Amino acid sequence: MSRKPTTASAVGKEAKATPSGVMERTLAIIELLSRHAEGLPISSISSDLGIPLSAAHRLASELQVLGYVQQEGGSGGRYRLTMKPVSIAFTFLASCGITDLAQPLLDRLAAESGELVRLAVPDGQKLNWIARAQGSRSGLKYDPEMGQVAHLSSTATGIAWLAAMPDGVAVKLAQEQGYGSVEEGYGPNVPQDDKQLLAMLRLTRKRGFSLTIATFTPWMTALACVIRARSTNELLGTLSIAGPTMRIPESRAMELGAILRETARELGDMQIVPKEVARPPQSGAV
Repeated sequence: MSRKPTTASAVGKEAKATPSGVMERTLAIIELLSRHAEGLPISSISSDLGIPLSAAHRLASELQVLGYVQQEGGSGGRYRLTMKPVSIAFTFLASCGITDLAQPLLDRLAAESGELVRLAVPDGQKLNWIARAQGSRSGLKYDPEMGQVAHLSSTATGIAWLAAMPDGVAVKLAQEQGYGSVEEGYGPNVPQDDKQLLAMLRLTRKRGFSLTIATFTPWMTALACVIRARSTNELLGTLSIAGPTMRIPESRAMELGAILRETARELGDMQIVPKEVARPPQSGAV
Protein backbone atom coordinates (compact mmCIF):
# COMPACT_ATOMS: atom_id res chain seq x y z
CA MET A 1 0.00 0.00 0.00
CA SER A 2 1.35 3.43 -0.92
CA ARG A 3 2.19 5.83 1.87
CA LYS A 4 1.68 8.82 -0.42
CA PRO A 5 -1.16 11.10 0.83
CA THR A 6 -3.88 12.05 -1.63
CA THR A 7 -5.58 14.92 0.21
CA ALA A 8 -4.53 17.95 2.18
CA SER A 9 -5.93 16.33 5.31
CA ALA A 10 -3.90 13.20 4.67
CA VAL A 11 -0.79 15.31 4.17
CA GLY A 12 -1.24 16.82 7.60
CA LYS A 13 -1.79 13.45 9.25
CA GLU A 14 1.22 11.93 7.47
CA ALA A 15 3.49 14.77 8.50
CA LYS A 16 2.38 14.50 12.08
CA ALA A 17 2.93 10.73 12.18
CA THR A 18 6.40 10.81 10.62
CA PRO A 19 9.18 11.26 13.21
CA SER A 20 11.30 14.30 12.47
CA GLY A 21 13.76 15.11 15.26
CA VAL A 22 16.84 12.97 15.87
CA MET A 23 15.59 11.75 19.24
CA GLU A 24 12.10 11.01 17.91
CA ARG A 25 13.50 9.10 14.96
CA THR A 26 15.91 7.14 17.15
CA LEU A 27 13.16 6.04 19.52
CA ALA A 28 10.89 5.25 16.58
CA ILE A 29 13.50 2.84 15.22
CA ILE A 30 13.78 1.09 18.60
CA GLU A 31 9.99 0.83 18.87
CA LEU A 32 9.68 -0.49 15.32
CA LEU A 33 12.34 -3.15 15.87
CA SER A 34 10.65 -4.19 19.12
CA ARG A 35 7.73 -5.39 16.99
CA HIS A 36 9.98 -7.37 14.65
CA ALA A 37 12.09 -9.82 16.59
CA GLU A 38 13.45 -11.25 13.32
CA GLY A 39 14.88 -7.83 12.42
CA LEU A 40 14.33 -5.52 9.46
CA PRO A 41 16.49 -4.34 6.56
CA ILE A 42 17.33 -0.68 6.60
CA SER A 43 15.08 -0.11 3.57
CA SER A 44 12.07 -1.34 5.54
CA ILE A 45 12.96 0.81 8.54
CA SER A 46 13.19 3.82 6.24
CA SER A 47 9.91 3.18 4.42
CA ASP A 48 7.90 2.10 7.49
CA LEU A 49 8.85 5.23 9.43
CA GLY A 50 9.00 7.65 6.52
CA ILE A 51 12.61 8.49 7.32
CA PRO A 52 15.11 9.17 4.50
CA LEU A 53 17.27 6.12 3.87
CA SER A 54 20.51 7.95 4.66
CA ALA A 55 19.14 9.21 8.00
CA ALA A 56 17.76 5.79 8.93
CA HIS A 57 21.14 4.18 8.16
CA ARG A 58 23.03 6.77 10.20
CA LEU A 59 20.77 6.37 13.24
CA ALA A 60 20.79 2.57 13.05
CA SER A 61 24.58 2.62 12.87
CA GLU A 62 24.77 4.86 15.94
CA LEU A 63 22.40 2.55 17.83
CA GLN A 64 24.65 -0.36 16.87
CA VAL A 65 27.72 1.40 18.25
CA LEU A 66 25.83 2.07 21.50
CA GLY A 67 24.83 -1.59 21.76
CA TYR A 68 21.08 -1.21 21.27
CA VAL A 69 20.85 -2.93 17.88
CA GLN A 70 22.96 -5.35 15.90
CA GLN A 71 23.17 -6.03 12.20
CA GLU A 72 23.09 -9.64 11.13
CA GLY A 73 25.14 -10.80 8.21
CA GLY A 74 27.24 -7.68 7.87
CA SER A 75 26.56 -4.86 5.42
CA GLY A 76 23.06 -5.11 4.00
CA GLY A 77 21.85 -7.43 6.74
CA ARG A 78 18.83 -6.99 8.96
CA TYR A 79 18.94 -4.81 12.05
CA ARG A 80 17.42 -6.19 15.26
CA LEU A 81 17.39 -5.24 18.91
CA THR A 82 19.99 -6.58 21.31
CA MET A 83 19.22 -7.47 24.92
CA LYS A 84 20.30 -4.01 26.14
CA PRO A 85 16.91 -2.28 25.79
CA VAL A 86 15.22 -5.42 27.10
CA SER A 87 17.43 -5.37 30.20
CA ILE A 88 16.62 -1.71 30.74
CA ALA A 89 12.93 -2.52 30.49
CA PHE A 90 13.15 -5.29 33.06
CA THR A 91 15.12 -3.07 35.43
CA PHE A 92 12.28 -0.59 35.16
CA LEU A 93 9.63 -3.26 35.66
CA ALA A 94 11.32 -4.40 38.84
CA SER A 95 11.73 -0.85 40.14
CA CYS A 96 8.11 0.13 39.43
CA GLY A 97 6.67 -2.56 41.66
CA ILE A 98 5.96 -5.66 39.59
CA THR A 99 7.75 -7.82 42.13
CA ASP A 100 5.90 -6.03 44.92
CA LEU A 101 2.62 -6.80 43.17
CA ALA A 102 3.42 -10.50 42.91
CA GLN A 103 5.21 -10.92 46.25
CA PRO A 104 2.15 -11.57 48.46
CA LEU A 105 1.14 -14.51 46.27
CA LEU A 106 4.70 -15.82 46.21
CA ASP A 107 4.85 -15.58 50.00
CA ARG A 108 1.58 -17.45 50.35
CA LEU A 109 2.68 -20.24 48.02
CA ALA A 110 6.01 -20.53 49.83
CA ALA A 111 4.21 -20.85 53.17
CA GLU A 112 1.86 -23.51 51.79
CA SER A 113 4.63 -25.52 50.14
CA GLY A 114 7.37 -24.98 52.72
CA GLU A 115 9.87 -24.59 49.85
CA LEU A 116 11.49 -21.99 47.62
CA VAL A 117 9.11 -20.26 45.21
CA ARG A 118 10.40 -18.22 42.29
CA LEU A 119 8.96 -16.03 39.56
CA ALA A 120 10.73 -15.84 36.21
CA VAL A 121 9.99 -13.64 33.21
CA PRO A 122 11.19 -13.83 29.59
CA ASP A 123 14.14 -11.68 28.55
CA GLY A 124 14.21 -12.21 24.81
CA GLN A 125 15.10 -15.87 24.32
CA LYS A 126 16.06 -16.31 27.98
CA LEU A 127 14.30 -16.57 31.32
CA ASN A 128 15.41 -14.51 34.31
CA TRP A 129 14.32 -15.14 37.89
CA ILE A 130 13.21 -11.80 39.30
CA ALA A 131 11.40 -12.59 42.57
CA ARG A 132 11.32 -15.31 45.21
CA ALA A 133 9.90 -16.36 48.55
CA GLN A 134 11.51 -18.88 50.91
CA GLY A 135 9.14 -21.24 52.69
CA SER A 136 11.70 -23.43 54.43
CA ARG A 137 12.43 -22.22 57.96
CA SER A 138 14.92 -24.91 58.93
CA GLY A 139 17.01 -27.69 57.50
CA LEU A 140 18.40 -27.75 53.98
CA LYS A 141 17.52 -24.67 51.92
CA TYR A 142 17.89 -23.94 48.24
CA ASP A 143 18.18 -20.17 48.06
CA PRO A 144 20.05 -18.90 44.96
CA GLU A 145 20.55 -15.30 43.96
CA MET A 146 17.96 -13.53 41.82
CA GLY A 147 18.69 -12.27 38.34
CA GLN A 148 20.12 -15.58 37.18
CA VAL A 149 19.28 -16.97 33.76
CA ALA A 150 17.44 -20.29 33.87
CA HIS A 151 19.07 -23.26 32.16
CA LEU A 152 16.23 -24.28 29.90
CA SER A 153 16.71 -28.03 29.50
CA SER A 154 17.55 -28.89 33.12
CA THR A 155 15.30 -26.68 35.26
CA ALA A 156 11.58 -27.07 35.86
CA THR A 157 11.25 -23.39 34.97
CA GLY A 158 12.91 -23.91 31.61
CA ILE A 159 10.99 -27.09 30.82
CA ALA A 160 7.64 -25.42 31.55
CA TRP A 161 8.55 -22.48 29.31
CA LEU A 162 9.77 -24.69 26.45
CA ALA A 163 6.63 -26.81 26.68
CA ALA A 164 4.59 -23.72 25.80
CA MET A 165 6.32 -23.55 22.40
CA PRO A 166 6.30 -25.69 19.27
CA ASP A 167 8.74 -28.59 19.60
CA GLY A 168 11.02 -27.23 16.89
CA VAL A 169 11.41 -23.86 18.58
CA ALA A 170 11.94 -25.46 22.00
CA VAL A 171 14.64 -27.80 20.73
CA LYS A 172 16.41 -24.96 18.93
CA LEU A 173 16.53 -22.83 22.07
CA ALA A 174 17.79 -25.74 24.15
CA GLN A 175 20.47 -26.54 21.60
CA GLU A 176 21.62 -22.92 21.45
CA GLN A 177 22.02 -22.76 25.22
CA GLY A 178 23.46 -26.26 25.43
CA TYR A 179 22.37 -29.42 27.21
CA GLY A 180 23.73 -30.20 30.65
CA SER A 181 25.75 -33.24 31.68
CA VAL A 182 26.60 -35.06 34.88
CA GLU A 183 30.25 -34.16 34.33
CA GLU A 184 29.29 -30.48 34.52
CA GLY A 185 27.55 -30.98 37.86
CA TYR A 186 23.98 -31.51 36.71
CA GLY A 187 21.85 -34.29 38.17
CA PRO A 188 21.80 -37.84 36.79
CA ASN A 189 18.36 -37.36 35.19
CA VAL A 190 19.23 -34.25 33.18
CA PRO A 191 18.07 -34.53 29.55
CA GLN A 192 21.13 -34.67 27.33
CA ASP A 193 19.62 -34.75 23.86
CA ASP A 194 16.59 -33.70 21.85
CA LYS A 195 14.74 -36.98 22.32
CA GLN A 196 14.95 -36.87 26.11
CA LEU A 197 13.92 -33.20 26.16
CA LEU A 198 10.89 -33.79 23.94
CA ALA A 199 9.74 -36.63 26.19
CA MET A 200 9.79 -34.23 29.16
CA LEU A 201 7.91 -31.58 27.21
CA ARG A 202 5.15 -34.05 26.31
CA LEU A 203 4.76 -35.07 29.96
CA THR A 204 4.67 -31.42 31.01
CA ARG A 205 1.86 -30.59 28.59
CA LYS A 206 -0.12 -33.64 29.69
CA ARG A 207 0.37 -32.96 33.41
CA GLY A 208 -0.13 -29.20 33.27
CA PHE A 209 3.19 -28.42 34.96
CA SER A 210 6.79 -29.54 34.68
CA LEU A 211 8.39 -31.87 37.23
CA THR A 212 12.14 -32.39 37.42
CA ILE A 213 13.84 -34.77 39.82
CA ALA A 214 17.66 -34.75 40.01
CA THR A 215 18.10 -32.85 36.76
CA PHE A 216 19.57 -29.46 37.67
CA THR A 217 21.27 -30.87 40.78
CA PRO A 218 21.40 -34.45 42.10
CA TRP A 219 19.40 -33.64 45.23
CA MET A 220 16.67 -31.30 44.05
CA THR A 221 13.05 -31.70 42.93
CA ALA A 222 11.27 -28.81 41.25
CA LEU A 223 8.00 -28.12 39.51
CA ALA A 224 6.90 -25.15 37.45
CA CYS A 225 4.10 -23.87 35.25
CA VAL A 226 3.68 -20.93 32.95
CA ILE A 227 1.72 -17.80 33.80
CA ARG A 228 -0.67 -16.63 31.10
CA ALA A 229 -2.63 -13.41 30.80
CA ARG A 230 -6.30 -14.11 31.44
CA SER A 231 -7.58 -11.87 28.64
CA THR A 232 -5.15 -12.83 25.86
CA ASN A 233 -3.63 -16.16 26.98
CA GLU A 234 -0.21 -14.65 26.32
CA LEU A 235 2.77 -16.10 28.14
CA LEU A 236 3.90 -13.74 30.90
CA GLY A 237 6.38 -15.85 32.85
CA THR A 238 6.79 -18.96 34.97
CA LEU A 239 6.19 -19.86 38.59
CA SER A 240 8.17 -22.62 40.30
CA ILE A 241 8.62 -24.52 43.55
CA ALA A 242 11.94 -26.19 44.37
CA GLY A 243 13.42 -28.05 47.29
CA PRO A 244 15.29 -31.16 48.42
CA THR A 245 13.96 -34.41 46.94
CA MET A 246 13.79 -35.95 50.40
CA ARG A 247 11.10 -33.36 51.25
CA ILE A 248 9.31 -33.48 47.90
CA PRO A 249 8.64 -37.05 46.84
CA GLU A 250 6.64 -37.41 43.64
CA SER A 251 3.35 -37.78 45.53
CA ARG A 252 3.95 -34.49 47.31
CA ALA A 253 4.93 -32.85 44.02
CA MET A 254 1.55 -33.81 42.55
CA GLU A 255 -0.19 -32.11 45.48
CA LEU A 256 1.94 -29.00 45.10
CA GLY A 257 1.21 -28.90 41.37
CA ALA A 258 -2.43 -28.09 42.03
CA ILE A 259 -1.72 -25.06 44.22
CA LEU A 260 1.10 -23.99 41.91
CA ARG A 261 -1.26 -23.82 38.94
CA GLU A 262 -3.90 -21.96 40.93
CA THR A 263 -1.37 -19.35 42.05
CA ALA A 264 -0.13 -18.98 38.47
CA ARG A 265 -3.72 -18.37 37.38
CA GLU A 266 -4.07 -15.62 39.98
CA LEU A 267 -0.84 -13.99 38.80
CA GLY A 268 -2.13 -14.12 35.24
CA ASP A 269 -5.32 -12.40 36.30
CA MET A 270 -3.20 -9.60 37.76
CA GLN A 271 -1.36 -9.05 34.43
CA ILE A 272 1.94 -8.81 36.33
CA VAL A 273 3.96 -8.24 33.15
CA PRO A 274 2.75 -5.92 30.37
CA LYS A 275 1.80 -7.76 27.18
CA GLU A 276 4.44 -5.83 25.20
CA VAL A 277 7.15 -7.90 26.89
CA ALA A 278 8.91 -10.31 24.48
CA ARG A 279 6.77 -13.34 23.74
CA PRO A 280 8.03 -16.70 22.57
CA PRO A 281 5.90 -18.56 20.02
CA GLN A 282 2.69 -19.87 21.57
CA SER A 283 1.79 -23.53 21.28
CA GLY A 284 0.54 -26.22 23.57
CA ALA A 285 -1.23 -25.91 26.87
CA VAL A 286 0.74 -25.92 30.10
